Amino acid sequence: MEKLDRYDLQILGELQADARLTNTELAQRVGLSAAPCWRRVRALEDAGYIKGYHAEIDRHKIGLGVLAFVRVDAERVTGQSAREMENAIRQVPEIVSCHYISGTGTFELQVVARDLDTFSQFARQVLINLPHVKDLHTSFSLGEIKASSSLPLGHLEG
Repeated sequence: MEKLDRYDLQILGELQADARLTNTELAQRVGLSAAPCWRRVRALEDAGYIKGYHAEIDRHKIGLGVLAFVRVDAERVTGQSAREMENAIRQVPEIVSCHYISGTGTFELQVVARDLDTFSQFARQVLINLPHVKDLHTSFSLGEIKASSSLPLGHLEG
């Protein structure tokens, strides 16, 4: 796919809002018949615009009341040590997001836990023992204003 047209953008927007739409419902919403809509969705998947489909779970409902932002300082970052850290981080389910960051620190993690005691134990037993970790700096979410995995698409229009 070279360029996304208005139908592609509408499909992406509708699927971000509700990935459970049937192809028929999706086609009606974007103004296409079912077959062309289905082909476009498959093309968007094949081109990597759509990476997957998932259910959004309320972390509070499943007992994960703490969301921590943890800045990880590495001892010394080399290609090999960074790969070791990345691989170790990928293996920890409580780390729900990880980003390389600019400024002070190497990684910014988002970590979920049941409560502060559980997080404290997790930080002392798991986080500080990740390969090449020098220090941790943690902030806690005091309330979630917006948490969305939907991406803005307006910049792609016309």
